[in-house]
Amino acid sequence: MSTFANQLKSEIARIAKKEARAETSTLKKTSAQYRSEIASLKRRLAALESIVGKLSKQPKKEVQAVEPQSTENLRFRVSGFASLRKKLGVTANEMGVLLGVSGQSVYKWEQGKAKPRASQLKAIAAVRKLGKREVAERLAQ
Repeated sequence: MSTFANQLKSEIARIAKKEARAETSTLKKTSAQYRSEIASLKRRLAALESIVGKLSKQPKKEVQAVEPQSTENLRFRVSGFASLRKKLGVTANEMGVLLGVSGQSVYKWEQGKAKPRASQLKAIAAVRKLGKREVAERLAQ
């Protein structure tokens, strides 16, 4: 073969290798990314399996009975709360004393700027069942 043919053959091989390298470089990058993600998932799986193993070895705790009146049944309406306080004839501070919160909290509840917590909803439900005399007795104590 002539020198020209050898040079042409080597140039074609070089260009083919360059094109193949460019095409496979993106595949190599994504493959490396997938391998690292798989390794990360394997580590998480191992950690979760160890947690499950530890939890299965622990003695099972008994489920406590749920109270008949749960917080899911309790609702809070701003207008209803304000009318309750007016019906009982107490100030916001006095209502706060009855519920175990500050008068500012009662004020914010009535303005609709805040909502009572679940424990406070139970206290509000208990106050709803009281009359004016019982409220006055509790405040006097």
